[in-house]
Amino acid sequence: MSDQKIRVAIVGLGFGAEFIPIYQRHPQAELVAICQRSEEKLNEIGDAAGIEKRYTSYEELLKDPDIDAVHINTPIPDHATQSIQALKAGKHVGCTVPMATSVEDCKTIVDLCKETGLKYMMMETVVYSREYLFVKEMFDKGDLGKIQFIQGSHQQDMDGWPSYWPGLPPMHYATHCVGPCLAITDSEAEYVSCFGSGRIREELISEYNSPFAVETCHIKLKDSDITARVHRSLFDTARQYRESFEVYGSLKTFEWPLIEGEDPVIHTAKKPEPEIPEKVKVPDYAHRLPEEIQLFTTGGVYDSDDNQHLSFTQGAGHGGSHPHLVHEFVQALLENREPLPDAIQSANWTCVGILAHESALKGGEIIPLPAFTHRS
Repeated sequence: MSDQKIRVAIVGLGFGAEFIPIYQRHPQAELVAICQRSEEKLNEIGDAAGIEKRYTSYEELLKDPDIDAVHINTPIPDHATQSIQALKAGKHVGCTVPMATSVEDCKTIVDLCKETGLKYMMMETVVYSREYLFVKEMFDKGDLGKIQFIQGSHQQDMDGWPSYWPGLPPMHYATHCVGPCLAITDSEAEYVSCFGSGRIREELISEYNSPFAVETCHIKLKDSDITARVHRSLFDTARQYRESFEVYGSLKTFEWPLIEGEDPVIHTAKKPEPEIPEKVKVPDYAHRLPEEIQLFTTGGVYDSDDNQHLSFTQGAGHGGSHPHLVHEFVQALLENREPLPDAIQSANWTCVGILAHESALKGGEIIPLPAFTHRS
């Protein structure tokens, strides 16, 4: 193993604090600095984690020559602006989802990566969850047979979350269900058609001029006979938190459990009818990681649930994905290769949601994904 280390700064210490001990333990990463607008919170976390270099100004952090890469965990409206600033400042970027809230900003990030040679990775948790890694392993071995259909859902009650969430169009935060549907076969979205359903409270509608309680999108996979379907809800729809994906194959099908904590189901073709479904235990994939960070796939970063970010506790620990995300980001930079997902894939997954909402506002009109979201 190389002695080289990637020097990282974490930006945003709400959800971002979950990653501090992972970077500190990773054998080929060095957590150089943290950044948070609130100096009180910055110092509280910095003192607890033993991090000396602290910034309340993101612009000042980007001037620091000791930083190779930034891991951005700030509010959704800041993702694109801060990613663009970092790339222009010569820093590699890992950014929590979504990549941006406009197609234009996604294109700017893709173009900057091409111009500079810097790497961008959207830190999509679901494609590093143990459930996804399990199904991907089945697919790669041929156990599923020919893939016939893929679907995903992400349903969550966002009442009480920070001020930029109320009224957010459901598909503007769709990568948790879009990502696995496209990644499982290493596909890209070619075009989308989406319908909105229901209506949220009037005081929420005015925030983004978006009335829909639920949005359902069909995705045509490029150069494939497969379509995928995803649906999203954020407000005024009764449902336990669920980030799910399901893969229907000619030999086997994987279905997500309806209730959190239950086991998923594998359906096997050509068995006697009562024997077709079988509940399965999904294994952990910590063995794919350096020993120093393997513990973070099965336990939270902090000892007490009171210290964990709401997205982590609601989402059942994001399927143990956090150390896998960190490891992929660090290794991609060390190996000078594109991470999964890279800038183009991240743009494709993100633009699916942006254009799906546009389609819903136009009554389901088919909208193609722009050329810059395709690798070829």
